Amino acid sequence: MANGSASSPARTFATDVTTSRTAREGFNVFRRDWEAQVGESWRPNELDAATTREFKVNIRSVSVHDVMIGDIYTASYVGRTTLADGGVLMHLIRHGSWRFGTPEERGEDVTVPAGGFIVRRDGPYALYNMAFGSMADILLLPAAVVAPLLGGRLVRGSTDSAEMRVLTAHTYTIREIAGDLTPAGLQAARDALLELVKGAIRRELDDVEPRLASALARAAMDIADQHLTDPDLTPAELARQLNVSVRTLHRAFSSTGETMAAYIRRNRLEQARIDLVAPPEQRLGVSEVAARYQFTDSSHFTRAFKAQYGQTPTRFARAPHEEVDPATDRARE
Repeated sequence: MANGSASSPARTFATDVTTSRTAREGFNVFRRDWEAQVGESWRPNELDAATTREFKVNIRSVSVHDVMIGDIYTASYVGRTTLADGGVLMHLIRHGSWRFGTPEERGEDVTVPAGGFIVRRDGPYALYNMAFGSMADILLLPAAVVAPLLGGRLVRGSTDSAEMRVLTAHTYTIREIAGDLTPAGLQAARDALLELVKGAIRRELDDVEPRLASALARAAMDIADQHLTDPDLTPAELARQLNVSVRTLHRAFSSTGETMAAYIRRNRLEQARIDLVAPPEQRLGVSEVAARYQFTDSSHFTRAFKAQYGQTPTRFARAPHEEVDPATDRARE
């Protein structure tokens, strides 16, 4: 996809052509949706229908100035796109795999599996072969900013690295809140994303860059959410996984209005609340739930649970269909 102007506002786009009968039919629907939702400020790649066998994809994206963040799912995509002069593309493969090539083997042929990423210059043409059911995040980036770092090469790596974890967290945040951001907020989000992309290419994270604080905090939250039952889940462990100092991570979290320890505790309690109303064959007792989420004993867990939800875990477990509102339930307790 070709770059839009740097003054473009945030725009969203969504299309689903997973049921198209032919590649040309699917691409025509895609183009009509694109023109209706985005217009001409961004130009999508052209499809070479003579060489493309399948084009069945579901795409959602948001553009922020000269950056576009896309989410793509493919039922089948095997073919070639053409573009006179594109930007830089970063693909983060979440599921399946994506093969990149050039016609007549005049360039490097690369397959990127799930958990991997690739950064490459877009155009003048490219061959794609996406495995059925593949899912990926795609960043379209301004060539003037990113291409000099590539030096004509492909950059590949793992999305598990510290810098990629922070970049991924930031892209998700932008997709969630772009429509609510002010023009200044959009510019700041765009600038932070490009700094993170540069860090991914250089394989380093600028942990003192203040624009990256919110992304760093989000990445730490994402890691914490995946390890709430882990006894070793601490601010120090989060900092180690993100390759920053504990002090840096504390500073990043200060903008959220909550400490890391408080975030971990709050989300452990929320998952415990869910476990307490699991189906009977899966349900654990209060003491078992307390141990699972690393509370020292059931009394400690009960006090923390009541402070957060306004009732004891035992009482809550007895009324699993009763909605708990911490503000109103505390008054009833």
